[in-house]
Amino acid sequence: MKKFLLLLFIGMIAIRQQASAQFETIKDSVVQLYGVIMTADSLRPIPAVSVMVKGRVQGTMSSEDGVFSIVVLKGDEIEFTSIGFKPVTVKIRRDLVGNQHSVIQLMVTDTTYLPATIIRPRPTREQFERDFVNTDVKADALEIARQNTDEQKREALARTMPRDGGENANYSLKQDATKRYYSGQVPPMNIFNPMAWGEFIKAWKRGDFRNKN
Repeated sequence: MKKFLLLLFIGMIAIRQQASAQFETIKDSVVQLYGVIMTADSLRPIPAVSVMVKGRVQGTMSSEDGVFSIVVLKGDEIEFTSIGFKPVTVKIRRDLVGNQHSVIQLMVTDTTYLPATIIRPRPTREQFERDFVNTDVKADALEIARQNTDEQKREALARTMPRDGGENANYSLKQDATKRYYSGQVPPMNIFNPMAWGEFIKAWKRGDFRNKN
């Protein structure tokens, strides 16, 4: 019984020493990091800088005076980011002595040149009418416009363009109505219609079928 109690006492002491050593190891790896973030050119404090630990959802932001404070572990990588500045990454050394570390972090301005934007006021009605009337239209553009509005060209384009849904529906309804109208009888043929022949002869005399080119 005495041997058992002795072994139990020795085991408890060993466990306590091991736990104490682990606690000291963890305690030694924790670092209180604090400092100030400033511009590299004018040494002015930068407020609202994001200070994040890479790989973990842990971070803070600098105050209006650029001051920050955060608890990190030795070996962590700290990333400083702010709009208008280039991001900076700082690694906490593993052989750092002590549990407190201060830093003065300088950030360089990230300059981005945007294309110039010219803002002009809307023209008045009189200005629009004046500029519209006095605009010099080039001859080639005017000739292209004439060709695009040519009657024969528009008719040719109209024949080749496919019908939309509404036109297809109207065409189908007209065809169905024509079939029902002449149901039970022979539909008329315009080749035997004297009125149609009369219109054809008049169009022939007017020269409607001549090649205008």
